[in-house]
Amino acid sequence: MFTLPSSPPLLHPPHLRRRRCLLFSAAAPLLLLLRSNAVPVHARGLLQMPPPRLINRYFLVRAGESEYEKLGVLNTNPVAKTSVDSGLSTEGTRQTAKSALELKRMGACDGGCWIWPSITQRSYQAAEIIASINGVDRSRIVPEYSFLDARGVGAYEGKSLDSITEVYESDKISPNIKPPPFRDGTPNESVADVFVRVTQLMSILETQYFGDTIIIVSPDSDNLTILQAGLTGLDLRRHMELSFVPGEVRLVDPMSIPKYKQPASAVYKCTNPPKCT
Repeated sequence: MFTLPSSPPLLHPPHLRRRRCLLFSAAAPLLLLLRSNAVPVHARGLLQMPPPRLINRYFLVRAGESEYEKLGVLNTNPVAKTSVDSGLSTEGTRQTAKSALELKRMGACDGGCWIWPSITQRSYQAAEIIASINGVDRSRIVPEYSFLDARGVGAYEGKSLDSITEVYESDKISPNIKPPPFRDGTPNESVADVFVRVTQLMSILETQYFGDTIIIVSPDSDNLTILQAGLTGLDLRRHMELSFVPGEVRLVDPMSIPKYKQPASAVYKCTNPPKCT
């Protein structure tokens, strides 16, 4: 009886075999991780305030005086943050140069640093001056597009700089009180609103970098005072006590961060289960 010879096994073309090998090689580490149920020991996420610790070293800098501040006018609407009038005044440039020299004296960038300015015109100009004086490459300037916007003062927009004291009087009552809204769309932010923004910023920095020096450049004082209050555990209603003048530089002192205390749920142990009371 005549029988057909058995067909040889089908072979994949060489280019398909190479593709399968490459895909398997790329997926192997992931498969190993899933199989072993491994969890990164030092995984980080949203920062708690005050934080248990800081991974990086931080300098807080308020940009020098802006053209609007020179005129004695509050201007916080983010629509205008990249305009020329939001840039440094002549005095603001001098103040920023002084802050850059202060950072140099403190050795901020001796071992390398990253500069994170708000995209607001005066902050980015300040970052460029700091980078130039401290010998930092422009590629290490990382513009921040929203978390470091100047605090929106709502109906106080366009009023005199002195009127900010009225906002601070409300802050002393509660961190949740917002300035009155304004018809031009200027944000009206409470202390709690700004606190959320700066906490998100710090979460990014503490996740993205490890053991680095980061210079945060803000267009106003409130971002920095609320951030510093959060880091040190100061009541947010008192943030204005930490006020920054234009061009001021501060190192975040690790010793100012209170010692982390584990919540009771993390340290409680049942010594005689199921009777644990």
